[in-house]
Amino acid sequence: MKCERYRFDGSKPCDLRKLPCDSKADRVEKAEILTRTESNLKEMASLHDALYAEGREGVIFVLQALDAAGKDSTVKHVMGGLNPQGVVVHSFKQPTSEELQHDFLWRVNKALPPRGSVAIFNRSYYEDVLVVQLHDLQKSYQMARRVLEEDKKKFFRKRYRQIRDYEEYLYDNSYRVVKIFLHLSKEEQKKRFLERIEKPSKNWKFSAADLRERALFDKYQDLYQEVINETASEYSPWYVLPADQKWYTRYLVSEIVVKTLKSCHPAYPRLSEEAQAALAQCKKQLKDD
Repeated sequence: MKCERYRFDGSKPCDLRKLPCDSKADRVEKAEILTRTESNLKEMASLHDALYAEGREGVIFVLQALDAAGKDSTVKHVMGGLNPQGVVVHSFKQPTSEELQHDFLWRVNKALPPRGSVAIFNRSYYEDVLVVQLHDLQKSYQMARRVLEEDKKKFFRKRYRQIRDYEEYLYDNSYRVVKIFLHLSKEEQKKRFLERIEKPSKNWKFSAADLRERALFDKYQDLYQEVINETASEYSPWYVLPADQKWYTRYLVSEIVVKTLKSCHPAYPRLSEEAQAALAQCKKQLKDD
């Protein structure tokens, strides 16, 4: 599978600047990839149906990226292939005053799906080691001095550990967390920002704040690389996907979803002999009716 090239589970370091942002290195044909994507979407639907019926394992897909990388369109065009009845999409915005009164994983734990369902986190608790760290937002938290007066590196090293422990806790409680970073080039981000400004139908997607964050593009890249390397694990891997061509990104995401659902080995519940006998009796009554 193509997506395996972009998988990081802690066994090797991630170097973002050496990873491609487009499909050129994989030498693929767009027409063939589009056909494969459609096939994957059908397989996703079938696997998800069995996962939902069985209700034994939950799956969480975390989408992280810089602005304009295509998180929303990925949810729409790939995750839309799943049964809405068994899917929860949660977009993590700036924390509310209530959420800031709790630990940083509190609002995430509330958003966990029931087992048998799939959750898509559009941004996530990783914002608490990305945006928060880059802008020193932790300094404004209402927390004990013994916590806030810690060395900054030590503070976020602890958060990395807490995230690893939390994801292992979820895995041990029958949840799989798969994290996807959409790796967008600075040039493509510029192109998409201009498109949002020039097309009236996309104006609502653009904010002057996007330019302020774009000025920190390289710093975000460095920080994402650190975060990925600190939190990648076998039970909760990262996938760093080229995001400059949406058609290829969507294909790779569809591969990841299929692979993850298959790893759950979903199967429709098998009835007991007594229940099967009861069904046979019901069938007989219906036919005789």
